[in-house]
Amino acid sequence: MSLPGNIRDAVEQFHQQEEVFQWTKQWYPVAVVDFLDSSRPHAMQLLGKEIVLWRDGAGKWRCFEDCCPHRLVPLSEGRVESDGTLLCAYHAWRFDSQGNCVNIPQSQNEQTEAKNCSNTRSCATAYPTQECQGLLWVWSESGSQAQQESQLRSPRIIPELENGSDKAVQLFWNVRDLPYGWDFFMENVADPAHVPVSHHGLVGSRYKDAKYYNMNLVRNVSTQEGFSFEITPTAPNIEQAVHDFQPPCHMRIVSSNTDGGKLILALYATPTRPGWCRHIGCQVLVKNDAGQKPKGLGIFGLPMPIWLGHVLSSLFLHQDLVFLHYQQKILGRRKDKWLNAVYTPNPQDKMVITFRQWLETRAGGGVPWVSEDGLALEEADKQKLFDVWTTHTQHCKVCQDALKNFNRLSVLAYIAAAVCLLVGVIVDARAIAVKAAIANFQQTSGSILTTIPPAAFWWAIGGAILFAIVGYQIKRFSRLFYIYEFEHARND
Repeated sequence: MSLPGNIRDAVEQFHQQEEVFQWTKQWYPVAVVDFLDSSRPHAMQLLGKEIVLWRDGAGKWRCFEDCCPHRLVPLSEGRVESDGTLLCAYHAWRFDSQGNCVNIPQSQNEQTEAKNCSNTRSCATAYPTQECQGLLWVWSESGSQAQQESQLRSPRIIPELENGSDKAVQLFWNVRDLPYGWDFFMENVADPAHVPVSHHGLVGSRYKDAKYYNMNLVRNVSTQEGFSFEITPTAPNIEQAVHDFQPPCHMRIVSSNTDGGKLILALYATPTRPGWCRHIGCQVLVKNDAGQKPKGLGIFGLPMPIWLGHVLSSLFLHQDLVFLHYQQKILGRRKDKWLNAVYTPNPQDKMVITFRQWLETRAGGGVPWVSEDGLALEEADKQKLFDVWTTHTQHCKVCQDALKNFNRLSVLAYIAAAVCLLVGVIVDARAIAVKAAIANFQQTSGSILTTIPPAAFWWAIGGAILFAIVGYQIKRFSRLFYIYEFEHARND
C-alpha cells in the first residue's frame, strides 16, 4: 500500500533530518560556572550568534541574545541588578530570567508601561540553559519548541562523574578561546601522532616517540553519535587507548592501564564564530580496585592551584596553536575539499580522515554559521596569537583574583626593598656618626669615609636586593596571565 503524498513527504523529510546532523538542536558547553563573575553579564558567541550569559536572582545562569529589543545595543554592556534582573545600560529597560521586559522607565504611566511590556516585541531572546558537571550548557535555538526539544536531549557529559563513586577524581577545568576553527580542534585531538612531536619536552620526545602504530575503528560511524578508534599497539602499561568523538563538541580520550586504572581526557570545543572555538577540558583519574590513581598528563596531572594550572596550560596549548591557525588559512586559500588537498598515507590519520568524511557527508560540510561577518582574519603578526588575556584571563574570575594577588605581592616586595634600603642607609649613617664622635673625642685623625659599614647594613642591603629581585620575578611571572610566546625552533 502506497502512502499519501503529504505523509510520504513528511516521512522522507524526517529521515533526511535524521541523516543530517542538526547543529542547532544541541547542547553546547560555553563556560565553567566557577570561573564566571556572577555580578556582571558576559558576552560570548555561539555558532556565530552574539549571546550574553548572566545569573538571575534565583542563582541560575541565563543566556539571551546579546541584543536589547529596544534599540539593538548589546545587553552584555548592561548590569545585573540587585532584584535579579538584567538592565540595559542604554535606557534602563529591565528583563527577567525568561526574557520578559519588566520595566520601561520612560513610560508615560504605569498602564502604558504594562501595555508595552506585555508586547512580545519587548522581550529579549532567551536560549535554554542548564548547569551540569560544573559547566554551563546552552541550547542554540530559542522559543517554546526549543524549550521542549532541549529536554529530550542530554549534554555530552562525563559518565564517570555521575555514578557517585569516589573512584573518579576530577582535576581542574581549563578554558581558552582558540584562534582556529572547531573542526581543526577536533582534527588535532583525533591525531595522537602529533603529540610527542608538537608537544616535545612536555609529552614525549620528537626524536624517540614518533613511532608507527595503527588505529582501528571500535565504534561504527553514526550521524548523531559519532565514532571511536583505538590505538594499537599501545605502551606496555596501557591495555587500551581509545579516542571517542561525540558530536557536536566532545572528544573523550581514555587510556586504560593494565592495573585497572584509567586516565580520561575530557575535551570540549564549542564553535563560537568562524575561525575560533572555545576549548573547555579537564582530566579525570579513575582509581583501580586497589584505590591507586593513574598518572595524569605530564605536569598538568600534578596537584596545583587552579590559577597555576591555567597559567601553565599555555605551555601546552601554544605549542600547536600557530600550526592550526595557519593550517586553516592554507586550506581556505586552496578552495579545495580537505580530502583532496592533503596527502595522508599512514594509518595514524585514519581517525582524522573519518572525521572529515563525517563532517562532509553527515554534517552538511561544517558549522552553519549565522553570519560569516565574524570570519577571523589571518594574523600577519603571530605574536597576537599568543594573547592569553583576551582568550582566557578576562573571562576567568579565578585567574583575575590570582593576578590581583600577584600584583599586590609585587608592590609589597618593592616596598619591602625600599624599607630595607632605607634601614641600611640609616644604620650606615649612624655608624659613621658614631665613628666620627669617637674620633673627635679621642682627637684621632683618619677619614670616616673609610669606615666599613656594620653587618646590619649589609643585611639590610642584601634584603633590599632580594626583595627587589622577588618583586621583579613576580611581575615577570604575572605576564603569563597576559601573553605566552612560543617557538619550536627554540624548544630543544
